[in-house]
Amino acid sequence: MMAVVGREVRLVARPHGLPGEDVFEVAEVPVPSPGEGEVLIRNAFLSVDPYMRGRMNDRRSYVPPFALGEPMTGGAVGRVAESHDPRWPEGSWVLHQLGWREWALSDGRGLLPVDPSVAPVSTALGVLGMPGFTAWYGLTELGRPEEGETVFVSGAAGAVGSVAGQVARLLGCRVIGSAGSPDKVDWLRELGFDEAFSYRERPVHESLRELAPDGIDVYFDNVGGDQLEAAIGAMRRNGRIVACGAISQYNATAPPSGPHNLFMVVTKRLTMRGYIISDHVDRIGDFVTAMGPWVAEGKVRYRETIVDGIESAPQAFIGLLTGENTGKMLVRVGPSD
Repeated sequence: MMAVVGREVRLVARPHGLPGEDVFEVAEVPVPSPGEGEVLIRNAFLSVDPYMRGRMNDRRSYVPPFALGEPMTGGAVGRVAESHDPRWPEGSWVLHQLGWREWALSDGRGLLPVDPSVAPVSTALGVLGMPGFTAWYGLTELGRPEEGETVFVSGAAGAVGSVAGQVARLLGCRVIGSAGSPDKVDWLRELGFDEAFSYRERPVHESLRELAPDGIDVYFDNVGGDQLEAAIGAMRRNGRIVACGAISQYNATAPPSGPHNLFMVVTKRLTMRGYIISDHVDRIGDFVTAMGPWVAEGKVRYRETIVDGIESAPQAFIGLLTGENTGKMLVRVGPSD
């Protein structure tokens, strides 16, 4: 065996509001030996994602809640260290959903190949993975922007929002993005956003009134709350709202008070559509065909905020929820070359 002991991160308590590091536990566990048809994977990167906050609550949702005392699951990319499955030879890179651990034992189900010659393996968790797919599908299939229209993306400096905005630009749209700091606003401008603003500096509706005086046609919503309310107010007739997420509400301890202007969905003839990207895995091939060349040619750019060490995974997750990341938040837990 290459190692005797590995580490994993477990959820040990249900958080109330913003999670603290005390709801997690880093545990040492024996590294298993793979049996017939199994592979042992040495993880390189773990993904922390906003949807994980909802799974920490003990309530019904579109996926079951995390079990207390069990390792956190989610996206990870690693290299096959030992294989008893000819489909996954030793040394090959794979994407899986076995989550927050240094070593993962798999029976081969749910593994996807990762080609390190195309892009860094970390991108399988970001621009070329679930976040990029979420952005591409939500914008192109639900928002359906037309050339010359105005698109507003909230949380635009995150892994999903930054891709959504760039795709909208490639489709010939005028794009406005909101972010939480001047540095993030500067990055959005580097990416080619026509306008960008910090939602912390003044009310969102004031920024939209200045930057989109004629209104917006498509709103890609990652934030909810006051940004959704402001976007509804700024929408043109027959506008489309892509309801991707509402990170401003994920740690709320009481029901949100708004938006207060939902009747405008009626008066403006708006369409508002929510989606869960796992319902649309049949479109992954189309996504890869579109996004792969854009990334390779530099037409879609990305950033990664990388935190080192599995013991830092709770800190990285909390930082994601409080906006400390630019682009995709990742935890590096092993060799990536």
